[in-house]
Amino acid sequence: MKKKVPLRKCILTNEMHPKKDLLRIVVTKEREVFVDPTGKQNGRGSYVVKDLEKVEAARKGRKLEGRLGFDSDTLSPVYDEIIRLIYREDIPKR
Repeated sequence: MKKKVPLRKCILTNEMHPKKDLLRIVVTKEREVFVDPTGKQNGRGSYVVKDLEKVEAARKGRKLEGRLGFDSDTLSPVYDEIIRLIYREDIPKR
């Protein structure tokens, strides 16, 4: 029997992807926002696809700001962290 693959919707593209192909962004009750590479932090989770072009386009179009309700100053480090994690994953493991 095949194991079911959990799917989540990317808030940038509105497309469904396997959960492992996405990065989780968490908003806590204290209104903190950060990237959660483990996928286990407490808070409201939203998912973004691990695609540099789509993340850069979202940054220009301020998509996360609209979806999460934060200003650009607050989300700038979040965009940077998403991009850093995508680059880190692209480096082949030795």
